[in-house]
Amino acid sequence: MALAFTDSNFEKEVLQSDTPVLVDFYADWCGPCRMMAPVIDELAKDYEGKAKVGKINVDKNGDTASKYGVMSIPTLLLIKNGKVVDQIVGAVPKQQLSQRIEAIL
Repeated sequence: MALAFTDSNFEKEVLQSDTPVLVDFYADWCGPCRMMAPVIDELAKDYEGKAKVGKINVDKNGDTASKYGVMSIPTLLLIKNGKVVDQIVGAVPKQQLSQRIEAIL
């Protein structure tokens, strides 16, 4: 199951993480976001112990979405050592996300 990131835990859970983090910026009303939800949950299982995988609701956590310039959802950020190292906008296949995660492990 994907982790739930918020404005209040983002610093600790994502930016200070010892492992790379995939962050899915989403909203409940977004169709492509709903399509990505099972993929994000599968990736969370696949990379348990190697990378963190979580989601942040842009409607409830606007400060973080704004800080990272999220204009379209879903937006997926790969963050390593507190820095954005990759960004994907839109719904993409699981295999593509796995390749991007593997590239930064």
